[in-house]
Amino acid sequence: MAKPIYLYNTLTRRKEEFAPLHAPAVGMYVCGPTVYGDPHLGHVRPAVTFDLLFRLLRYEGYKVRYVRNITDVGHLENDADAGEDKIAKKARLEQLEPMEVAQYYTNRYHEFMDRLGVLRPSIEPHASGHIIEQIAMTQAILDAGYAYVSNGSVYFDVRKYVADGNNYGILSGRNLDDMQSGGRSEDYEGEKRFPADFALWKRAAPEHIMRWPSPWSEGFPGWHMECSAMGAKYLGETFDIHGGGMDLMFPHHECEIAQSTAALGHASARYWVHNNMVTIGGQKMGKSLGNFITLEQFFTGDHALLSQAYPPMVIRFFILQAHYRSTLDFSDEALLGAQKGLERLMKAWNLLTSGRIAPAAASTIPSPSALLGECEEALCDDLNSPVAIARLFDWVRHVNALNDGTLAATEEDLQTLRTAFDTVLGTLLGLSLTAEGGVAPVAGGNDRLGGVIDMILEVRQQAKAAKDWATSDLIRDRLAALGIRVKDRKDGADWELD
Repeated sequence: MAKPIYLYNTLTRRKEEFAPLHAPAVGMYVCGPTVYGDPHLGHVRPAVTFDLLFRLLRYEGYKVRYVRNITDVGHLENDADAGEDKIAKKARLEQLEPMEVAQYYTNRYHEFMDRLGVLRPSIEPHASGHIIEQIAMTQAILDAGYAYVSNGSVYFDVRKYVADGNNYGILSGRNLDDMQSGGRSEDYEGEKRFPADFALWKRAAPEHIMRWPSPWSEGFPGWHMECSAMGAKYLGETFDIHGGGMDLMFPHHECEIAQSTAALGHASARYWVHNNMVTIGGQKMGKSLGNFITLEQFFTGDHALLSQAYPPMVIRFFILQAHYRSTLDFSDEALLGAQKGLERLMKAWNLLTSGRIAPAAASTIPSPSALLGECEEALCDDLNSPVAIARLFDWVRHVNALNDGTLAATEEDLQTLRTAFDTVLGTLLGLSLTAEGGVAPVAGGNDRLGGVIDMILEVRQQAKAAKDWATSDLIRDRLAALGIRVKDRKDGADWELD
């Protein structure tokens, strides 16, 4: 029986128990990347957030259809209704076909997400592959009286929508009188009837590369239309969860709700889940502001704000240390702290699996079965990964006590503890438990460095047994000078990297 899962629903502004329409089936749609450049830390946060939700839902026994789109057409500069398509602009600057740009950066996105342990979605539809569906939904909105054609473009009539009793602002809480459209006033002069109206279909200017035939003009769909059309196609007219970054709440998600309601007679998603932003110096990290750091720069350390290269699992752990609805401010110091924290967890895991901890006839540790339950309860409470991680650190102290002999555990309890760590760290949090996960070598590891240091510590142990304290201290001090700290215990010694 699945544990109750509680999610903060942006639509109702409260935390609610999740009750899928057709349990155990769950439909989840998440806004994916616009593929015109390498992903940066701001793109990682929604990917990891909804990967965590995907993992939790599956762990609790749900059969999840997870749809995450690829935007490869229609996303204009500044999220506006006029201007150059972001992908077409990149293609023009690099003298490539637009789809060549889109494919290259889609491949790059997949490569980076794989390294971060982000599971692939069930379906990954491309906007350019669903032009027919977007034209059909636009026509349905026209037929319902909530859109108008202007100079070959089709715009959503926000005032008519509101006049008929609908709430444009239901998600973002914005007042219609105070709203501005996604673009500037000169972008819609002569075409839009009202500033907040938004494009469902845009007539292509002569120089616009990406265009398709439609009943109104040769052109391309508005940015918001793809998600409404593809969500309905793959998840049905009503589905469970729609996710994305908080920066998409307005205008993108607000427009999605209006489009779906106008075309279908009702909104599509029942739970709207939004992750908060990654900031740098208190300002949102984004390509448009030029204050971003790409994942490749994190992995190589090639950026002025980075003191070193950071492995993928450190980046993932850094994201998970903060609750998804809180602002996450980047700093090199915070990443260094995340790396040290992850190393502590991985060292505890290594101690549990290395055979160094001998089983006892009786246990003096708290019940290890409680660990999995506490972490699962935290994640079921609106994906509270910081609390789950805190519970793991509580148990790291117990593992260290087992290692130094101040606590004891039976083999059954040790195995329960291994299973709990493996489930929480690997299955739920998605943190790799292998050397490829990117953490430093730890005591008892099978790498060459670990073998050499273990051999040196055996020599030191022999010196101590012979009461050759000078040699024992020399080995300890020389290792310390190399950044390798020796920790003596009753039946030997462990080591760790400073």
